[in-house]
Amino acid sequence: MGGRQRIVIAKPGLDGHDRGAKVVARALRDGGHEVIYTGLRRTPEQIVRTVMDEDARFVGLSSLSGAHSHLFPKICKLLKESGLNDVVVFGGGIIPESDRPPLYSAGVRAIFGPGTPSTEILDFVEEASSRDCGVGSGNGWFWGE
Repeated sequence: MGGRQRIVIAKPGLDGHDRGAKVVARALRDGGHEVIYTGLRRTPEQIVRTVMDEDARFVGLSSLSGAHSHLFPKICKLLKESGLNDVVVFGGGIIPESDRPPLYSAGVRAIFGPGTPSTEILDFVEEASSRDCGVGSGNGWFWGE
């Protein structure tokens, strides 16, 4: 299932800083993927609806506001409730190491911090696209384990 993927990049919550999300979106696009950027301040419901409408295989969530512990699991839950179990969720931003295990348990498959090389994100997409690791797969795999 490698090759070109449809990827939604979203900014959940009230966080108004989107430079990192735009850099990731551009890197993914330049890497050959189709990227849909939702813009700022989207609700979890809006993000899930976009993933559904765009028939995306991946959703990347960016958070610098500290709300990742609430918003990322809520989006994962809504994806599962919507039957989008095959969608691969990854996150980025200022996310402390201590906050990551619950996010992985919720279904997030990778977390990238500031300064992550774009090649690492592209490698993740390539690897994850060949695995059964969607948000509802329950297999427990995550990038970097």
